Amino acid sequence: MSEETKNTDVQEVKAQAVAETPQQANPEQFLKEFNWHNYEEGIDPIADSKLEEFEKLVAENFVDTLNDEVVDGTVINITDRDAIIDINAKSEGVISLNEFRYNPDLKVGDKVEVLIDVREDATGQLILSHRKARVIKAWDRVNGAHDTGEIVNGFVKCRTKGGMIVDVFGIEAFLPGSQIDVKPIRDYDAYVGKTMEFKVVKINHEFKNVVVSHKALIEADIEEQKKEIIGQLEKGQVLEGTVKNITSYGVFVDLGGVDGLVHITDLSWSRINHPNEIVELDQKLNVVILDFDEAKTRIQLGLKQLKPHPWEALNKELKVGDKVKGKVVVIADYGAFIEVEEGVEGLIHVSEMSWSTHLRSAQDFVKVGDQVEAVILTLDREERKMSLGIKQLTPDPWTDITTKYPVGSKHNGIVRNFTNFGVFVELEEGIDGLIYISDLSWTKKIKHPSDFTNVGDKLDVIVLELDVEGRKLSLGHKQTEDNPWDKYESEFALGTKHTATIGEIVDKGATIDFNEDVVAFVPSRHLEKEDGSKLKKGDEAEFQIIEFNKEFKRVVASHTALFKAEEAKIVKQATKKAAASSAEKTTLGDIDALADLKAKMEKGEK
Repeated sequence: MSEETKNTDVQEVKAQAVAETPQQANPEQFLKEFNWHNYEEGIDPIADSKLEEFEKLVAENFVDTLNDEVVDGTVINITDRDAIIDINAKSEGVISLNEFRYNPDLKVGDKVEVLIDVREDATGQLILSHRKARVIKAWDRVNGAHDTGEIVNGFVKCRTKGGMIVDVFGIEAFLPGSQIDVKPIRDYDAYVGKTMEFKVVKINHEFKNVVVSHKALIEADIEEQKKEIIGQLEKGQVLEGTVKNITSYGVFVDLGGVDGLVHITDLSWSRINHPNEIVELDQKLNVVILDFDEAKTRIQLGLKQLKPHPWEALNKELKVGDKVKGKVVVIADYGAFIEVEEGVEGLIHVSEMSWSTHLRSAQDFVKVGDQVEAVILTLDREERKMSLGIKQLTPDPWTDITTKYPVGSKHNGIVRNFTNFGVFVELEEGIDGLIYISDLSWTKKIKHPSDFTNVGDKLDVIVLELDVEGRKLSLGHKQTEDNPWDKYESEFALGTKHTATIGEIVDKGATIDFNEDVVAFVPSRHLEKEDGSKLKKGDEAEFQIIEFNKEFKRVVASHTALFKAEEAKIVKQATKKAAASSAEKTTLGDIDALADLKAKMEKGEK
């Protein structure tokens, strides 16, 4: 049915309605204000056919303006501020021209999408919104593009943290920096103001967030290109590429659609700390293909392999015993690596840094970056190994050891370290000697050398033994002084008597201090006094030496022996008297005297 015919029919219905109900001025008003009660009571009769026809025409000719429903409208007039839109409703609608700023070429007759914002204002005007309609339609289109994978156009508006803001169908979407291109982007501003193609990769309906990707459009094509390019690669092939990215472990090179990795160890024959010491971003360089994996589309590249190995160019005249200079490039606990030429390194073991047999860390001698001179100790060109030495630059101190340190000579050294059995003392760089724990003191009983001295202390020593072939030196500290036990041997000889105080009661006896060096032991049975009681801690008494051993510094004393000796003397005298009168008859008085003495001695034993 044409638009003109529809309008004619509506006019006829209107006329009929007006004739039968003079109060009604138009079909809308008729439907709104028609007195259905009068009609049902028969007061205002209207033909059913006319009512049905009128309702049908209204339904066909006027849109049902539901909330949030987007309809198409036609621009029928444009004023200075508004656009008048016909949406085929009861009245035309109005939209501010501000909502069409994105479309400065808007003209009469254009079709636009609109949403009813206000059904009627105070003047009965229908208020429409083009912006809201665009948003609703945009979300529908964005959801559809996400579901179907459709490619959409977007306008890059500005930069934001981590990426860009893109206008897609009037919605602000987020473009992460990692999704702009397959290669890292360093200048985001270059994309601002451009219209590009995107794929909608994520939608968060709760927060109304949209994420788009340009990278996703080209990844599929690139994967196909990678497979095609890798299929044509060969090991040893040299290609030109561009440095795309630099990491701590290597460099990624763009070979024209496919990336390869040059590991840090394949950048230079010399040791480097970071790849940026060798290359820089966007640098063009030639690389050689070392290996590739078609299944994983991985390509391993090399840069240093384009140059001859430095060991092949090493001076053919270089030999063991020659002196070389180089830079310290790596330090480990066991030694230092010296680069004598680019890519040619030698190891100086810590044992070759000093003549001293007391090993220390290599860091005590050199540090990274030092320029050092060394002597070649071993050289293996096939295995590409070289060992060096620093101590060989100075004479071996053991060469004239018998002259400098003869047996019996006295010297001063520094305590370097301990063992359970002694102390190592350094007399000079490269000359260490051992003092056994038994040679530290004449008088003190030492359980561990740390009880006697400390690392770094200076000690006077005497050379006791010298083993030139075994490079061993035996030293003594106590020998620098006279042995006080030589004097004590006569002072505390057997039978000598000394007054002292009981110090400590110990197991099976007690101890007494005669002086700071001589501590004697008194067995329990020798603590007994003449009256039968025993000495206690703190008691002062006289003691007799009953044992003295200089070698083991053992002294044993007795208090009891003092009065036991007197009794033994009486017995001895009685024995002599009996022997002298053996030819004479023994008298009763003699027998009685011996019996009394025996009883007295037995009482003393008890």
